[in-house]
Amino acid sequence: MIENDLEFAVLDSERQKRTGYPEAVYCRGKTTEQALAIINRMAAQGIPTLATGVDTELSSRAKRRYAKTKYDPLAKVLTIDGPYKEASGLVSIVCAGTSDLPVAREALLAAEFYGSKTELITDVGVAGIHRLLSRLEDLRKARVIVAAAGMEGALPGVIAGLVSVPVIALPTSVGYGASFGGLAALLGMLNSCAPGVSVVNIDNGFGAGYLANLINLGMNVNALR
Repeated sequence: MIENDLEFAVLDSERQKRTGYPEAVYCRGKTTEQALAIINRMAAQGIPTLATGVDTELSSRAKRRYAKTKYDPLAKVLTIDGPYKEASGLVSIVCAGTSDLPVAREALLAAEFYGSKTELITDVGVAGIHRLLSRLEDLRKARVIVAAAGMEGALPGVIAGLVSVPVIALPTSVGYGASFGGLAALLGMLNSCAPGVSVVNIDNGFGAGYLANLINLGMNVNALR
């Protein structure tokens, strides 16, 4: 048996048995050595790895060690031996503007890693509503939609009024001073009058992608049996 206690971290190697999906590695705030030690321990146990907040140094070292490593420098997401499940269904990731892309891509890569087919729809913010309406047919093909937006955060509410599927609102920290680092978007999304909208935390692309995958594939009711 491989020891899970790394002194600075304890690997939750049983998570996939409890929840249906393995633990992800949040790398922001960790040293390169700490993050790599966790990744190495997961690989030693044959656990497919998804890591967020990964810088170029960590990605380079992982790539040298593991052949099946992919890294997205925009989203700062690294995967090893993914995806965890064969892709099915469809999750649409929609972002208001180009500045929202890093967070939107984090959501997309998380959903893909855990087993969802994905589509990315970019630059359809409400300031140019015609761009969103031109993609309405594509949006209505999805089982669930993640809508990433900063500024006033209006995009998820507008989308929810046009489709019949759940919309996950993903506020980003994009915007001018009064956006308060995404707080304005977060509050706007929480106060949406359109039904069918759920909200994750500011810049939490991973959380949005994970939740979208659960909805897309259906909750794993057999995970705890």
